[in-house]
Amino acid sequence: MPTPNRPRPAPLAPRRRRLAVAAAGLLTLGAGLAAAAPAAAHDRLESTSPGTGAVLDAAPGSVVLTMSTTPLALGTQVQVTGPDGTVVSGGDPRIVDTTVTADLTGARPAGTYEVQWRITSSDGHPVSGSFTFTATGAAASSASPSAPASATPSATPSATASASTSPATVDPSNPTAGQGDDALIGVGLVVVAVVGVVGGVIGYRRRQG
Repeated sequence: MPTPNRPRPAPLAPRRRRLAVAAAGLLTLGAGLAAAAPAAAHDRLESTSPGTGAVLDAAPGSVVLTMSTTPLALGTQVQVTGPDGTVVSGGDPRIVDTTVTADLTGARPAGTYEVQWRITSSDGHPVSGSFTFTATGAAASSASPSAPASATPSATPSATASASTSPATVDPSNPTAGQGDDALIGVGLVVVAVVGVVGGVIGYRRRQG
């Protein structure tokens, strides 16, 4: 009796090509995840009041920053410096929902004001930046919001006291602080994908052998 024809095993070349295509797809996916992770990790600044570059009749009594989500109080700082270099923001900023408010105290002359901010995102990482606005006229002195109400007028706080209660200076030249961990996570995903593909190819070759 004639021996029935046995099916021939599929050639190895097409299988290897399929594995190579799968490996390339995994690498592309891993690279995309690594690039997208830092960009999507942190909250962002939606708006400010006064706006960036705004021109006002007089300096306002407070500066308000609106974030994309509610930030954390720990580490959040807002510092406003007047045209003469005096810090005019006093005390810790107030957080209500997605807004961060810094009250301004003391004499506020006409000129350009700089706002430096450093806000802790809801994921725990800091984001920072700065902007300026201009006042064409001087504003009247105002007492610190933390001072208790009194029937008698209180003394105007000195520039030294205002500076001592202000938050630490923020470096606006580094708006991407805290993103190194996210980049490492993305790179780790790529490494895991590559190791998995290489292990699969080696295992397949051993089974064929």
